[in-house]
This record gives sequence, structure tokens and C-alpha cells, in this order.
Amino acid sequence: ILTERENAPKLWSIVGIGGVIGGLLILMFYSVVAGWALDYSWQSLTAQYDGLPAPAIEANFDDVAGSFARQWGWQSLFVLLTGGVIAAGVTGGIGRAVEILMPLLIVFLLILLGYSWATGDFITSLKFMFTPDFSKLTTEAVLVALGHAFFTLSLGMGAIMAYGAYMPGEHSIGKTVITIGFLDTAIALIAGMAIFPLVFANNLEPSSGPGLMFVSLPIAFAHMPGGMVFGSIFFILVSIAALSSSISLIEPGVAWLERHGIHRKVGTTGAALIGWLGGIGCIYSSDFFNSLDHITANYILPLGGLLIALFAGFVMSRDHVKEGVRFDTDTFFSLWYFALRYIAPLGILIVFLHSVGLI
Repeated sequence: ILTERENAPKLWSIVGIGGVIGGLLILMFYSVVAGWALDYSWQSLTAQYDGLPAPAIEANFDDVAGSFARQWGWQSLFVLLTGGVIAAGVTGGIGRAVEILMPLLIVFLLILLGYSWATGDFITSLKFMFTPDFSKLTTEAVLVALGHAFFTLSLGMGAIMAYGAYMPGEHSIGKTVITIGFLDTAIALIAGMAIFPLVFANNLEPSSGPGLMFVSLPIAFAHMPGGMVFGSIFFILVSIAALSSSISLIEPGVAWLERHGIHRKVGTTGAALIGWLGGIGCIYSSDFFNSLDHITANYILPLGGLLIALFAGFVMSRDHVKEGVRFDTDTFFSLWYFALRYIAPLGILIVFLHSVGLI
């Protein structure tokens, strides 16, 4: 749409198509991890790992990750839930899901935070999270953090733009973006303060990735008062967060198909099927899983963000950009517009070159 309105070369439409492809590729491996969260939600609800020794809980995750049938079942359920929300439409599906899931997510997170405060090692956790160690603040660490920001904020693949397209016209995109950044950071900090006290209270290593979520935390829950109850809350919380994110991964593709005359339910079925089949590939092959993660995080998202910044900064007219973002003052818009044209592209380019090992 923007390419046509700005009379820009049609080659710029590749940016949008790349975002659609990127979202589907992420859904492929993301749905597998979300399936693990659903599996552990069920295990917590049925107390399957309650009181088990640490080696048994660690072996349990190996069993989950090594079982095709088990992963396939939960991954399929997750894709079905995602497709059901998208197929229901913007108001009845996405809007209703966000209205329910987001408050529920925050409530569950606060409940878990209270539990961690009461039963975990909260002081050690705070020291671990907030005591600065400037020796680790290297160029490498900063660039890695910026790369993660693309993923956590769903930048460079059209997810935020797809949601923004449904915003009422009187809302300020600038203010909304600032709010999103603040909430994303706040929720991440609250999640850390809810998780790490449980880890330290059980003398576990504060690892990252699947090891923290599917090994360290179940060990903690298995040996703490009320652990199965709060383990259930935690993994349901993770599943809710995963579902809210997966909606944004598939919606740009469905919206693009809908614009080209394909009914939403048909487009949703096709997009979900692609994500589901790719997820099966990830279950079969860890190399395929890791390749998708690497390609999307290190190539598609940074390049998408770079091209979007260049398009908005140099291809779109300044008046159209100003009309779209709706900042309160011309001074603030001018500062933001300068950053969009010169600072953001340079920063993104540095992140991209670092992610592919060129700097």
C-alpha cells in the first residue's frame, strides 16, 4: 500500500514480503518451543515431576525433546490455537484474545512474583540482576543486546505495523511505540525478579534458554511448598505469552493475503499449515531448528528493520511520515525524524554486520 501511495519502485514491496516470510519462519521453530511450554503446563497441573530428584527432571526434558509424537501433538495444538484466533478476525479474534490474554498474563506474572518474594532468595536475585558489572559491558555485549531487541519487539517483520494498521486514526504512533518499549522492558524485569529467586533458593545455576525454563525451574518447583500450583501458573503464563506472540507472527501474512482477495479463513489455514509443517521439520532436525533461528535473528529481522527505516526516512514523504506518527510537537518530530534517517540505519547496519561476523 505504502509503495503505491508514495509512487516508489515496486522493488520496495520485497520489504513487506520479507517480513511475511520472516514471521512464518519464526513460527516454525517458535511453535515447537511453545509446545514444550504446553507440555510442561500439563505436567505441572498433573504433578508429574513433583518431588523428583534433579537428574530425573533433567532427563524428563530430554525425553520431551526426544519424542517426536509428544512434540508433534503439543506443537500441533499450539498452531491450531494460533490459527483459530487469527481466523476469527481482527475484532472477534485478535482483539478479544489481546483483551483477555494480556491482563491474564500480567496477573499470573504478579502472582508468581509474590510467590518468589515469599519462598525464594529475593535479595540474591536482586543483586544478580541489578549489581552492575561494567567489565561485561563490552561492544560485543551491547551488539548482542541490540540484536535481541529486534526479536523481543518483533521488529523488521511487519508484526508491529500489522497491529498499528488497526489502531484508531487519532492515536499517536509515537506515544504508542514508547509505551510498548517501556512495557516490554518492565515485564522482562518483573519476569526476571519472579524467576531468579526460585533458582537461587535451590542453589541452581542461573542458566539461560531452555535449560533455565525446562530444567532449572521445574527442579525448583518440584522441591518448594506449593511448587506444582505455581509451576502450573508459570508454564501457563509462558504459553499465554507465546500465543500472544505467535498471533503477531502470522497476522502480517494473513492480512497480505486478505488484501489480495483471499478469504481470511483460507489464508489463515494456508499460513498455519506452512508454520505447522516447518515445525515438524524442526522437531525432526535440530540443525533445521537452529538454522531457522540463526537466519531470522541474524539476517531477516535486522535487514527488514534497516530497509523499513530507509523507506520511511528517504522514500516516504516527510509530510506522510509526520501525519502517521502524530507527535505532539514539531521539535520532537524533527529529532525523531533525524534519528530515523541517519542514526537508526547506521545502528542497525552495525548490528547486522556484527550478527553475520563481519565486525
